[in-house]
Amino acid sequence: MKKVLIIGALGMLGHDLLRIFAKGYDVIGLDKENVDITRQGATRKAIKEISPAVVINAAGYTDVDGCEKKMHKAFVINAEGSKNVAKGCRDNGAKLVYISTDYIFDGEKGSPYREDDPANPLNIYGESKLMGERYIEELLDDFLIVRTQWLYGKHGRNFVETILALAAERDIIEVVHDQRGSPTYTTDLSKAIAALVRKDLKGTFHVSNSGSCSWYDFAFEIVRLAGASGVEIVPVSSSSLNRAAKRPLYSVFNRQRLEQEAGIKMRPWQEALQDYFYSRGR
Repeated sequence: MKKVLIIGALGMLGHDLLRIFAKGYDVIGLDKENVDITRQGATRKAIKEISPAVVINAAGYTDVDGCEKKMHKAFVINAEGSKNVAKGCRDNGAKLVYISTDYIFDGEKGSPYREDDPANPLNIYGESKLMGERYIEELLDDFLIVRTQWLYGKHGRNFVETILALAAERDIIEVVHDQRGSPTYTTDLSKAIAALVRKDLKGTFHVSNSGSCSWYDFAFEIVRLAGASGVEIVPVSSSSLNRAAKRPLYSVFNRQRLEQEAGIKMRPWQEALQDYFYSRGR
């Protein structure tokens, strides 16, 4: 049975990756308590000892506003840490799957982003993840870069749970209306990654649930599914929030490569969100 190592296994995505890859693989999960990817020697040693056929790097510093304030931490984890994992894969002939982001784009295109569209990140988080991508492309031939966006899942803080918590406390919730993307359920993302690995594909793929919406639209659907009829969702502009990191206003993915080369068709984000509600028992 092929051995798969998941780094960042206790994160929101990592939990679902462990569950999905347990069906058909000898899967091992490590988190920062087991391996610190910012330490090159320890990272390469861990990969050598486990000797996996595939390494999935789901670790990262994902606090987008926090990255603006802690730039060094962002680059050490997201860029240098990713390089250390890539070197460990190179040493041991393992395939690397790297989880990246829509924030490598500036949102100016106005139509769905293809994998080969020029990157131009607006924030430190996007810059650090893009640098991680570049290191991997330089060091490895056998890799998958999986760009995704707007993640939510059962095992971590996410937008769905934030809106539900606010809906329990407030009658009015202000939500940004001028950023557009595709909410993506970590279970669906994990299944897509498993399919890409099973087909032994290489290169960069855009993976998100299908369809697109604003954060306002997303919040409205969350409140509707929760039956919180007394809560009003009020649209506000991105500029009114005065956040540390600038976000792209449009980051919808073109998933044509995923569909044509991998044969993977992602379901609509609304359907995935309904399943998430069922899985959490509400």
